[in-house]
Amino acid sequence: MSGPGLAVPAGRAGRLWLDRRLVAARRGVDLLDRKLRILQVELAARQETAAQAEREWHDRSASADRALLIAALLGGQRAIRLAAGSGWAEVTIGYAVTIGVRHPAHGQLVPPAGPDPWAGQPAELARQAHRAALDAAIRQAVAAEAVRILAEEVATTRYRLRALRDRLIPALEQARAEVALAIDEQERADGARLRLAGGPAARQRR
Repeated sequence: MSGPGLAVPAGRAGRLWLDRRLVAARRGVDLLDRKLRILQVELAARQETAAQAEREWHDRSASADRALLIAALLGGQRAIRLAAGSGWAEVTIGYAVTIGVRHPAHGQLVPPAGPDPWAGQPAELARQAHRAALDAAIRQAVAAEAVRILAEEVATTRYRLRALRDRLIPALEQARAEVALAIDEQERADGARLRLAGGPAARQRR
């Protein structure tokens, strides 16, 4: 006997086979439901963090643009080059794991070498403003990527939960009912054959 995607052994072995898989499937539903609820809470928190980080990034980016314009007007391109320092900034990303899902949790900026002291105050203020904007951009990027990963995992977990709860478990329950009915019919048929095999004397003793 077989249901959708099932190859069920016949008889009592099939009923035992189905009982075990029903237990496992229901356990899976419980675990996936718990995982989904935890992920949804974490996703909501990360979405709020990402929205706040994006607002902060836009604000600090605008401030950095204004500071750069002032520095260029007062000190020229040479002052800006002196304030920039040498080398490249580096970013390291730290990760966290939420119920088995790895996602970025924080970023750390390592700025390049310090500015030339001859850059002047306006250029130094512009450098600091851009440093703050870069810090905000890193936080926004980390939060946005965490949201993307968690949202994908929420969708995958929800799909798996529906597959178990709405398809596999009903199929197993239907198959078990069919196996139980077949066993009952077989037992009735065996009983009838035994009564017939016993003849009139057996029927009279009954």
